[in-house]
Amino acid sequence: MTPAADHERWEVELIALREELGQLRAEQRQMATAIQELVTTFRTLATHLGIAAEPYVRKDGSSPKRDLPGFA
Repeated sequence: MTPAADHERWEVELIALREELGQLRAEQRQMATAIQELVTTFRTLATHLGIAAEPYVRKDGSSPKRDLPGFA
């Protein structure tokens, strides 16, 4: 291969990789949006079912040293 042909081949490969990266980033944005919609849906369901009314907050008087089950 001549240096010019080798350079052209690498340039074509680089363009293809940039396009693929752009597609992956678009898919990533779509996934982030879908995950945010799921989180919103689960929060709404949890509130509706009475599982959770508010985010967990430690009540006054409880020992901060005592580990509660289910909370890391």
